[in-house]
Amino acid sequence: MDNTNALSYFITAISQVGFPIVLTGYLLLRFEKKLDILTETMLRLIDVIHNKASEGSQGK
Repeated sequence: MDNTNALSYFITAISQVGFPIVLTGYLLLRFEKKLDILTETMLRLIDVIHNKASEGSQGK
């Protein structure tokens, strides 16, 4: 979506449902992407911890 279409879409959305609702939707979409990245990072960290724990228990 180019800038002109995005701007006209947001202006139309604001006029139809109001600024707070549009802003909330925008922020939720941004946070969702960041939460997905955080989830992937945590899963990788869990894998690293399990691998280190299993290496430690095998060395004893």
